[in-house]
Amino acid sequence: MSLGIVFLSEVFGTAMLTLLGCGVVANVALKGTKGNSGGFLMVTWGWGIAVFAGVFVAAKSGAHLNPAVTLGLLVNGKAEYAPGVAVDFASTLTYFGGELLGAFLGAVVCWLAHKQHFDAEPVAANKLGVFSTGPAIRTLPWNLVTEIIGTFVLVFVILTFGGTPSGLGPLAVALLVVGIGVSLGGPTGYAINPARDLGPRIAHAILPIKGKGSSDWAYSWVPVVGPLIGGTLAGLVALWVPIIATAAK
Repeated sequence: MSLGIVFLSEVFGTAMLTLLGCGVVANVALKGTKGNSGGFLMVTWGWGIAVFAGVFVAAKSGAHLNPAVTLGLLVNGKAEYAPGVAVDFASTLTYFGGELLGAFLGAVVCWLAHKQHFDAEPVAANKLGVFSTGPAIRTLPWNLVTEIIGTFVLVFVILTFGGTPSGLGPLAVALLVVGIGVSLGGPTGYAINPARDLGPRIAHAILPIKGKGSSDWAYSWVPVVGPLIGGTLAGLVALWVPIIATAAK
């Protein structure tokens, strides 16, 4: 499989992820929508369904949709990212690029779908919250720890149960994301994906959104660095699972 196909697969899959994921936040947070004030549980289920759809769309490339997943597979020593896609420098950059571009494009389409409600919403923080995550209590070191733990759970389960998201199964990954959201998502909004947060945050900064306020770049490194650390740790720890299982026998 060519890297061009991999790139397009990840672009479309990650775009679907952020379109539906940012879309459910918009439906809950923006003034006058049918789902306004639907609550955090609605958001977590919406993101789970967004992952479900994104994994199907990007099945051809293994549906990473997340640089933390790609990085976890890399440090775990996998020979292929997907059938026919060798793990090397070029393929790694291809996944990263496709994931980031897709996340950006999905957020732009989400804005188009909710344009009138963005104009009607008076609170700038609610507009930013559609695009990117933010902490409930702003203490950056602890916010970083939360993102590391949440992403570790995501990538560790993917690696130990299936190797890749498509191997694990779209429904299983979707339910895993919902589980992480309701269990660990309260402190930071659980980005658990650098592209999911950075791509839409760039869209927020660029788009002509009425009264949008700051893009909060001072916090932006947390949902990037935390997931990358969490994914790396998960890839390394997952190496020991087969060893432990063999020793137990």
